[in-house]
Amino acid sequence: MSEDERTTPTASDVLFSHAGRGWVHKFSDAFAGAWLAMRTQSSFHVHLAITVLVIAAAWWLTVSLVEWCLLILCVALVMSAECINTALERLAKAVDLRVNSDIGAALDIASGGVLIASAGAVLVGGAILGYRLGVIVGWWG
Repeated sequence: MSEDERTTPTASDVLFSHAGRGWVHKFSDAFAGAWLAMRTQSSFHVHLAITVLVIAAAWWLTVSLVEWCLLILCVALVMSAECINTALERLAKAVDLRVNSDIGAALDIASGGVLIASAGAVLVGGAILGYRLGVIVGWWG
C-alpha cells in the first residue's frame, strides 16, 4: 500500500513522527502533556491544592534548603506518578474499550504507584513540617 493510500496512521507512523524533532518541540510536547493532565484529572487538582498548602506551611515554618529540596522532590514524584497513571489510562482507552482484565490490572498497578508516591510524600512532608512545628511550639529541639 502506498503512503498516499493510507487513511489511518499506523502505530509506527505515530511513534516515529517525533523522531528527529528538536528540543524545543520535545519540551513543547512535554509541557502540553503536563498541562493536559492538570486540566483533565481531578486528582491533579487535589495534588495541586495540597502542594500550595505545603509550600505555604514550609515558607511559614522556614524550612532549610535541604528540606525545601526534599519537599520539591516529593511534589515532583507525585505529579510524575500521576502523569504516568493518566497516560496509561488514556492509552488503555485507546487500545480497547471492552473490559480487559490485563488492562484493568495494569491500571490498578499504576494507581498503586500514585498511592505509594503520595504516601511517601505525606511521610516526608509530615516529618519535615511536623518537626519544624514542634520546634516552634516547644515540643522538642
